[in-house]
Amino acid sequence: MKYNKIVLACGNGYLGGVLAKHFSSIADEVIILSRKPKAIEGNIKTILWDGKTEGDWVNNLNGASLMVNLCGKNVNCRYNDKNRQEIINSRVLPTNLLNRVIEQLERPPLLWINITSATIYRHAEDQAQDEITGEIGYGFSIDVCKIWEETFFQVTNPKTRKIALRLGIVLGRKDGAFPRLLNLVKLGIGGKQGDGMQYVSWIHEQDVALSIEWLLNQKEIKGVVNCTAPDAIKNNELMKSLRKAYGVPFGLPAPAWLLEIGAKIIGTETELILKSRWVKPSVY
Repeated sequence: MKYNKIVLACGNGYLGGVLAKHFSSIADEVIILSRKPKAIEGNIKTILWDGKTEGDWVNNLNGASLMVNLCGKNVNCRYNDKNRQEIINSRVLPTNLLNRVIEQLERPPLLWINITSATIYRHAEDQAQDEITGEIGYGFSIDVCKIWEETFFQVTNPKTRKIALRLGIVLGRKDGAFPRLLNLVKLGIGGKQGDGMQYVSWIHEQDVALSIEWLLNQKEIKGVVNCTAPDAIKNNELMKSLRKAYGVPFGLPAPAWLLEIGAKIIGTETELILKSRWVKPSVY
């Protein structure tokens, strides 16, 4: 099926590049809203915006088949006061802005997907989490997800279907979590992290693109959608699989206390590694 126009807000990052490449072959044009200019590549065009104020970019939303909002500061940092505020603002401000401008459009996007996170559920080692039997967790990262989704859904437009797509950890060859985990394996420190029993809910980058395309054609679906692989994998099994694939028989483990020290040194949080994310892909 050929689509008219695909808009990717803050689509100049890793996942945006995956989506732009996927949709460029099946859409008339792909428009990336970005703070940085970039030359036109085929039918992929970059339009400048700051994610805070209205401008000429607004007209490019008219007549879009799909808009995907990928805005958000990387959470791979220490959760100090400055970073906490930036993490929240980088998600809430663009979402508020898009809500406001879509209300004004004569032909707003038919579908708006906000990329959110499956980390909104609690630490789970006992059962998979979904929107029926699952439980929302607590803590800063969960609060961010809650504020983000509340902002997204607070405005409704009868012409625009809305989906909050709760992604698992995206795995791909060139960027994201996979190359970093593989580097640990190469260095001989690709053993389990913590006790290794925490679940990893993941999804391949190409499956993200295909899931979004599928949702575009399922016009009855709206609201919250969990987007992960069907079967989560425990951390120790994931690292074992990576070692086997790369031909490394052994990897030094990293206990929780050592991860805490390392996290402070490199400026991140152990939650990103140690939280058990066992999320069931589902639509309700």
